[in-house]
Amino acid sequence: MLSETLEILNKEGVKLDKRKGQNYLVDGNVLARIVESAELSKKDIVLEIGAGIGTLTIPLAENAGKVIAIEQDRKIAAILIKRLKELHIANVDVITGDATKIEFPPFNKVVSNLPYKISSPITFKILEYNFELAILMYQLEFAHRMVAQPGDSNYSRLSVMMYFYANVNLLFNVSKNVFLPKPKVSSAVIKLTPKDEVKIDKFIINVIRALFQHKRKKVRNALIDSFHEIGEFDKNQIKDLISKLDIELLDKRVVNMEPENIRKLSKELEQVVDGFDQLKNQE
Repeated sequence: MLSETLEILNKEGVKLDKRKGQNYLVDGNVLARIVESAELSKKDIVLEIGAGIGTLTIPLAENAGKVIAIEQDRKIAAILIKRLKELHIANVDVITGDATKIEFPPFNKVVSNLPYKISSPITFKILEYNFELAILMYQLEFAHRMVAQPGDSNYSRLSVMMYFYANVNLLFNVSKNVFLPKPKVSSAVIKLTPKDEVKIDKFIINVIRALFQHKRKKVRNALIDSFHEIGEFDKNQIKDLISKLDIELLDKRVVNMEPENIRKLSKELEQVVDGFDQLKNQE
């Protein structure tokens, strides 16, 4: 697979740019595990982001009913289209464009070796759509943050957000040695299964952002220091609002807060803020 990839790139005069996230997987065993993990059938429509020259696209097309392959680099997208024609593969739609900006056609599964620089925005964009499961490759550190539990050093805003949006499983690690060019870090393959109901709104997202700017601090102090993420109040007003919240939750360290406790805290805080705003409007 490495020799084939090099041959295609050399023939087409392409030099891969790591700054654009162009690290191509060149290990057949890893590729097979990714495709197998997606449990594909001819009923599936698969979305692939960062298709490249088709290393993953082609086996996806062999196992799925249809593949929607998105590639931002026009020259590489043209190579992919050429390869598909040469191999007489007709069930792949190649879209040239920025996956963070375009509207996705209907799909029910996602399988991608994601460009790492867009890992966060593209993950949350995907989760806005209705689909069954996603098999996605991330930088290992990012993957660890996705699956981290309260108290873990990797527990973060991302960990909490993923809890609310999807069931997340780390399937296996991937060595940096199986890519061309070789990245500086290892990777991991994650399985995402969206939750049926996502009960999360802008207010709790702002609370999570405020808390995890100071994840080693106690909740009380984290809120005081970053309350601007939630609303515009002066220092005394902030302390007064926070004083009305559950003391046990306020005394916990952010890094130890279970997502459901963050949800509970957020609901309490939203009620307190709404009450304050109502009183202010009556004055």
